[in-house]
Amino acid sequence: MCTYNQTDKQMKTICEHGQPEKIFPTLQWDDIDTVLLDMDGTLLDKHFDDYFWEQYVPEHYSLKHDIPVEQAREKLLALYRDVEDTLDWTDLNYWSHELGLDIPELKMRINHLIGVHPYVIEFLEFCLTMRKKLFLITNAHSGTLSIKLEKTSIGPWFDRIVCAEEIGVAKETVEFWQRLEETLGFDKTRTLLADDTEKVLAAAESYGLGHLIFVAKPSSRKQVCYSSKYPAIEFFKELIPRTGTSIPG
Repeated sequence: MCTYNQTDKQMKTICEHGQPEKIFPTLQWDDIDTVLLDMDGTLLDKHFDDYFWEQYVPEHYSLKHDIPVEQAREKLLALYRDVEDTLDWTDLNYWSHELGLDIPELKMRINHLIGVHPYVIEFLEFCLTMRKKLFLITNAHSGTLSIKLEKTSIGPWFDRIVCAEEIGVAKETVEFWQRLEETLGFDKTRTLLADDTEKVLAAAESYGLGHLIFVAKPSSRKQVCYSSKYPAIEFFKELIPRTGTSIPG
């Protein structure tokens, strides 16, 4: 889904008026047993989602209702904001009904834009070599997940893939992380989470996840924007140590 929450707006304003100083990760891999990875913007290029929800869907909505594209976009942005941080936010069935469009079909039409970020596969290989438990944790609807896994073939790398709809709440809530730990049985103090949304990291931090990484370049078409609070990477190669098991700052 596209990124229209208040946290992202604040980050955009920060980056427009001056890039926050990058906080470099200082991981000790011996202290980590479990790796949780977000999908859209973290493993996959968010350009697909941004283009789909900001441009492609408004174009089709404007044709359906015979209104200008910009008017359609403004109306849709308001609808998106109404359900942000809820499961409806990424529910394809919800949006198909709400907009009167076949959202899964529209996604399939431009699935050629779905792509894996550079160095993701190398990082997944590193995690497996280090014998870490590896989980894909996403707010994406199961329908979207199926489309993207079929296109990218990254599914087999993971011990398990968990959608927020399975947990019952979105990742932006502390309750999500409590339920996820109960579901997967990891030690939160020895768990790493990488995500491109600060609000998700803040919820995970409140719950007590031990290691948090912010992905500062979720889209290949947009500028890097570091977090002012969390250690950040542009690409996952930054988390692969050249020697030993630590990441020097």
